[in-house]
Amino acid sequence: MTSLSETTAQHTRMMKYTLELDNARAWWGRSAEEVAGRDVVDRAFAGSWFGTKSLPRVRVLITNLRARFDAFPEALSVLRGWQEMEPGTRAAIGHWHTQLSDPIYRAFSGGLLVQRHDSARGDVTRDMVIRWVGEHAPGRWTMATRAQLATQLLVTAKAAGLIENLKDPRRLVFPRIDDHALGYLLYLLRGVRCEGSLLDNPYLASVGLTPKLAEDRLRAVPGLRFSKQGDLIDFGWQFDCLESWAAAMGITASTSPTSTSPTSTSTSPTSTSTSPTSTSHTGRGAV
Repeated sequence: MTSLSETTAQHTRMMKYTLELDNARAWWGRSAEEVAGRDVVDRAFAGSWFGTKSLPRVRVLITNLRARFDAFPEALSVLRGWQEMEPGTRAAIGHWHTQLSDPIYRAFSGGLLVQRHDSARGDVTRDMVIRWVGEHAPGRWTMATRAQLATQLLVTAKAAGLIENLKDPRRLVFPRIDDHALGYLLYLLRGVRCEGSLLDNPYLASVGLTPKLAEDRLRAVPGLRFSKQGDLIDFGWQFDCLESWAAAMGITASTSPTSTSPTSTSTSPTSTSTSPTSTSHTGRGAV
C-alpha cells in the first residue's frame, strides 16, 4: 500500500504562496543534491535561485515548494528531467500539485468552480468565494482571513487557466490538457492515496474531465490501455511507475525505461473496492 497521500489537514499557506509557476520551474531545475541540507534557504538566497527575492520570501517559497513537489519524490524526479514542457502543461502540473497539497484549493477548484462552470451563468465572483470559504470551514477564520484566502484562490485558479479574467464576474473556462500532462497525472495518482477514483476525482474534474470525458481521453493516452464494454471497464498500466512512463515517452532522458506486463483491472459499478464511484483509492488498479 502506498505511503503517499494528498494533504487533508486544512491550512492557509495559500495566503502567502499562489501558483507561482516560474518559481516552481526554478525549483525543478535544481538537482536533489543542490536542495539537500538545512542551509538550502541560505544557499538559494545567496545564489539568487528565485531572482531578487528577500531571504524571508525565499524561506516561504521553499517551504511551499517542498510541500507541493518534494512530498512526491518520483514526480519531482520526472519534473527535474522533463526536457521540453509546454506552458499549458506546466500550468496543469502546478495546479494538480497545488490541489494535492492544499485541501481548500482542491475543494475550490475541483468542486465549487466545476459546479459554477456547469451553472447557467458559468462564472464566479469574489463575494461568492468569500462566502464559500466561510461555509467550507465555518467559524475557523476571521472575515479578513476569508477575504484574503478568496482572493488568493482566485489568483491561483487564474494562473492555472481555470478563470478567464480577474474582474467580477469572472468567467470560468477549462484549460486544454495534452496527453502527456494527462498521462503524468494518472501515473502520479496511481501511487497516491486520494479522494475519488482514477476516473472521478477533483483533479480531473477541475480541468473539465468528467468520468465520461475522461474515458474518451484515456483511450488516446500513451502508456495506458483503456477499454469499456457496457459497465465493465478494463484499465491497464503499460509501465510500472511514473519515471518509467516518462522515460518511455521521451519526456526524460533514460537508457532503460522499465516496461511491465500491462497491469489491468476489470471493474463494474457494483464492485465495492474498484468501482468508478468509490470514495477513495490508493491508485493501485482503481479506476
